[in-house]
Amino acid sequence: MSYVKAGAIGLLTILVFSLAVRAQDYHAIEGSPYAGGIGVANNPASILMTPYPWDITVFSMEEKNTTNAVTFSNFSYLSGLNSHDTIHYRFTNGDFKRYAAFNFNMHLLNVRLALGRKQAIAFGANIRGYGAAHTGSVNYNDSLKNMNQFFNINEGTSYQANLVSSAWAEIFLTYSRTILDDEYGRLNAGATLRGMRGISGLYAQLESGSVDRSISGPLTIYNVAAGSGRYGYSSNYDWWHSNQSTVQNLKDFLGHTRPGAAIDLGAEYVVKTQAVPIYGDPDNYYDYEWKIGVSLLDIGYNQYKYGSQSRAVSNPNANASDSALNEKFDNVNTLATFNDSMSTIVNSIVPLQGLYKIWNPARLVINIDRPLPNDFAVNANLTLNLGGSNNGQRLFTKEITLLAVTPRWETKTLGAYLPVQVTTEGRVWVGGAFKAGPLLLGIDNWANLFSGSKMQNGGFYLALVIKPGKGFSFKEARRYTCPDNSPYF
Repeated sequence: MSYVKAGAIGLLTILVFSLAVRAQDYHAIEGSPYAGGIGVANNPASILMTPYPWDITVFSMEEKNTTNAVTFSNFSYLSGLNSHDTIHYRFTNGDFKRYAAFNFNMHLLNVRLALGRKQAIAFGANIRGYGAAHTGSVNYNDSLKNMNQFFNINEGTSYQANLVSSAWAEIFLTYSRTILDDEYGRLNAGATLRGMRGISGLYAQLESGSVDRSISGPLTIYNVAAGSGRYGYSSNYDWWHSNQSTVQNLKDFLGHTRPGAAIDLGAEYVVKTQAVPIYGDPDNYYDYEWKIGVSLLDIGYNQYKYGSQSRAVSNPNANASDSALNEKFDNVNTLATFNDSMSTIVNSIVPLQGLYKIWNPARLVINIDRPLPNDFAVNANLTLNLGGSNNGQRLFTKEITLLAVTPRWETKTLGAYLPVQVTTEGRVWVGGAFKAGPLLLGIDNWANLFSGSKMQNGGFYLALVIKPGKGFSFKEARRYTCPDNSPYF
């Protein structure tokens, strides 16, 4: 395996992992009064604006991925079910900055309970993960056969790259209450506390890589002239051994994780309708003209201990020629053998020890929801990532979606949604979702369903949510109820 392909496969690994896990956004129901406990991930205050005394998310999951580095073929949700064609991939040719990113979220028995109309709580367990890789501008084409050819088409390039991925299990507790309530509007505020265990953390960085060109007879030779790198992974991977049972490996793997914590803060302001309530009409407590939400999410981090093969490398030596790279990294299949090869071409290779942090995808979210006649509505959700570039000492994960606008038609039991998303990399996805009773099923990009070459950009989500039947609801407020001795009845 050539060094060129080794670097490219590093980017592909993130994408393949995201597709394998198969599904925090659930864009279709953001802002919906029927989102229930699922809405807590977008704004902890939102759990007060749902017309059910309780709901239970038995199970839900979501997955999203995006890249410009790889294209799949013979691969879609429909063809994957019916076709026997082999799934193929190819790396994208050209000279440009490459990226790959994913996130997934799995809810395991989340519960929302209303403590009257002014207070509510939610709690449960989740498994979540985020990852991304970015490079500087680099030229690549699939006809390259060795590092000499790769360096030849990239003369003058300064090589930069970073990769960060973090996955964790968490339990959470949310509390929300009404702060202000008058004839014009209602202000709700909430907070979520998360206790976490980091189950997988890894990163890699390459900075200021460059090569020198020299001529030796008919040959053009390239030597690595400068550059430094760091790569680390969580130590619980060191406890997975092929000679142990899966049960024992899982016990050791999860037993050597470390704790973390995070907090979400949110507020929602509801502009009330000015309709006068009439006795006998449906309760209008949850009706509104506008609903505006602002939240700060995932303020916190997971902590990991460095694995035994984590390294910092710098100062390439005179042996780091293009032919040496081809030879030394041709048969690398473990990180330990990679380190052995690396030690022969750099003057400094130092084990990384101790602890490191990967910050959760901290972000500011602004959500505006506008009901329309006949059960229609439109929602807009803006997500602003607060993390840095991942080129320095601090490591961040980030949300993929920048903006989502979702027209919807929705009742308590049925719903149809058409979310349009703009990603942080500028891609536009048109998706769809439907709700039927307890089931919500959605797709981020319709192309994933019908095209065999678009699976590298998109994702899906599904949820099974149990809500009370018609016999369970909040009692009508006493001020709207006619007294038994009314002279009019």
